[in-house]
Amino acid sequence: MPSLHILDQVAIPKGQTAQETLIHTTRLAQLAESLGYERYWFAEHHSTKGLASTAPEILMAHIAAHTSTLRTGSGGILLPQYSPLKVAEVARQLEALYPGRIEIGVGKSPGGIEKTRLALTDGVNKDLSQFDRQLKDLLYYLSDRLPSDHPHAGVKAAPLTSHQPPVWLLGLGENSAKQAAALGIHYIFGHFIHPGRGRQAFETYRSHFSPSSFSLQPQSMFAVFVICGETDEDADRIASSTDLWLLRVEKGLDSRVPSIEEATQYHYTAQEKEKVAQNRQRMIVGSKQTVKEQLNTLMDRYETEDIMILNNTFDPHEKQRSFERIASLF
Repeated sequence: MPSLHILDQVAIPKGQTAQETLIHTTRLAQLAESLGYERYWFAEHHSTKGLASTAPEILMAHIAAHTSTLRTGSGGILLPQYSPLKVAEVARQLEALYPGRIEIGVGKSPGGIEKTRLALTDGVNKDLSQFDRQLKDLLYYLSDRLPSDHPHAGVKAAPLTSHQPPVWLLGLGENSAKQAAALGIHYIFGHFIHPGRGRQAFETYRSHFSPSSFSLQPQSMFAVFVICGETDEDADRIASSTDLWLLRVEKGLDSRVPSIEEATQYHYTAQEKEKVAQNRQRMIVGSKQTVKEQLNTLMDRYETEDIMILNNTFDPHEKQRSFERIASLF
């Protein structure tokens, strides 16, 4: 039986404030819990007026406080910009507040342009090549296994908890999959970013996995945009706002989600139409039957039944209905 999860970038629709968007986010998380979704994760984005999730750890605490069983997580914390100890202590603080419901997803993404990265690190030019070391340090802190010859030996991540939150590595190919496998942590593949390399990534992860205190066996999932409508035509109409939104985001333009009316009236160039068609490979768009068939295809291809869904459409009510339809499929 597939397990359904949500990754929320908290995309702000045009004409809506960040506060209004976050109110809808809370309602969506509560609905997701009632529908049987198991996880609700938050992305991390900076220096943009179109995405309201800049501090996933705060949103995790908020959603955990407004639900009772839903697991909340980060998808993912931009580890290269931060201290592994700080991330570990945030994880443990949340775990102490909401035992067994906290998950930490981390990624290697730089988090934006160079100017934004330097602002995040307060001017310190942190090399992305340090990510491997930072990830190992994070795991050391969470498992209280900092080596005796480590420069920070003796430092403990507080508060101490009886359970260590699961750690997921977000990735787009074989390199990240091999890293997650070697460390014995969970792996999530971003189909919604780079759909072409998923099969190889999952095969690499499973074949190289080494058990650890974090996981005795490989556990993986994939993240994909899914828009489920009453019919294929209805879903295509709803998805038009996401089509235009993605196109503009990739051009560095307005990152707020346009309305369906604006999207349907937009005049695409031939090159833009080609790009929209390429982006549709990152999505599943259609009726319940179409969505179920395509999700089953991806589950078979990736050999995992854990599905993390993104939906950045304009209308929050249409978004809710899409998640309701998907939940009814399984």
